[in-house]
Amino acid sequence: MRVLVVGQGAREHALCWKLKQSPLVHELYAAPGNAGIASVADCVQIGVADIVELADFAEKLKMDLTVVGPELPLTLGIVDEFQKRGLAIFGPTRLAAELEGSKVFSKDFMRKYDIPTAAAWTCNSVDEAKAALKQTKYPAVLKVDGLAAGKGVVIVESAREADEYLHMVFEEKKFGTAATRILVEEFLAGEEVSFIVVTDGKKALPLAPVKDYKKAFDGDTGPNTGGMGAHSPAVVLGASTAADIMSSVILPTLQGMEAEGRPYTGVLYAGLMLTANGPRVLEYNCRFGDPETQVQMLRLDDDLAEVCLRVARGNLGDLKALNFRKEAAACVVIAVDGYPDDFPKGQEVEFDPIADDSVVVFHAGVVKRGGKLVNQAGRVVSVCARAASLSEALAKVYEAAPKVRFEGARYRRDIGYRALEARKSGAWAVD
Repeated sequence: MRVLVVGQGAREHALCWKLKQSPLVHELYAAPGNAGIASVADCVQIGVADIVELADFAEKLKMDLTVVGPELPLTLGIVDEFQKRGLAIFGPTRLAAELEGSKVFSKDFMRKYDIPTAAAWTCNSVDEAKAALKQTKYPAVLKVDGLAAGKGVVIVESAREADEYLHMVFEEKKFGTAATRILVEEFLAGEEVSFIVVTDGKKALPLAPVKDYKKAFDGDTGPNTGGMGAHSPAVVLGASTAADIMSSVILPTLQGMEAEGRPYTGVLYAGLMLTANGPRVLEYNCRFGDPETQVQMLRLDDDLAEVCLRVARGNLGDLKALNFRKEAAACVVIAVDGYPDDFPKGQEVEFDPIADDSVVVFHAGVVKRGGKLVNQAGRVVSVCARAASLSEALAKVYEAAPKVRFEGARYRRDIGYRALEARKSGAWAVD
């Protein structure tokens, strides 16, 4: 098989790393890729939003399969363009990807199909948002409607904080056209978890459960980010809760999308809050998670190329479940100080040797320039490890993290530790 991966982050590096291990894959390409991906795939300088150019490239080289990493090309219709040309591609169509592309659409969809979620109000102006805030209580959640790279959601503790955010969204227009409208949403208390499946539109097979850490700083403080770390098992998610999520969220979502004339294939990612009243959907994503994918690929025992090709053909066939290693996996994201707000670029990134083969460093914002590796994004690398237990995997990650060096390097020092404490005390479920 000749395979193309679209994207340039640590998620795509992890996908390429796993696809490279498939005996089915004899040629692997990435567009545009990064310095780490270049070690396992041929990188082609085509941007993720250039969907016609990507389709031209795939058609010219007769790609047997294309796997899309980020959400932007999906919401722009890359799958529609490839399918129009008879090219196999893994991911949802533009209409199906609106589950992530519009939080207003997804909220309306959940209400229509009785999928458990938080109460919310759609607002087109500052005045409408302030009126909606009077119908809920603080803390409250404000979400921009469109894509904002994981940074368009904020929890506000007071009217003052809400006013500041609304000014930034509607008057300063920080998020541009992604925030012409917002959701004011009820705050849900509980533990957050990522529940991710691959689906052919009818059958859904869960990936390994993952707990993602979105806040920028230790103690789950600071602004939301694209993700600062993750681990699998999630620890917070038990088997009975997972079965409940499949029956109350995943399958109704697939059935609802089919009924809407938007059949959904690819990855369906439900970001959930496990509340005292059961799981509630916070948001949908229409692609692999980041950094969730990094730990899931370390644990996946199946051939990723075969699974993705089955989905792209619309038929998972007789596959009843995906297989995962018994070991745990953990990931810590090393970012630039200042992320997710303003941060410097162009710092030289250096890597000290890591002797342990069970530790893998996936590159995100790293490119080769003038013979040196330099940073060009807020999240620079994901340091990941696999081990017999979660505590061992975390220990390996934190031992390896200082071996990645650049000016302003910063990472959370507490990924997974609350999970380990809760597991010991029996406070959380065990998956």
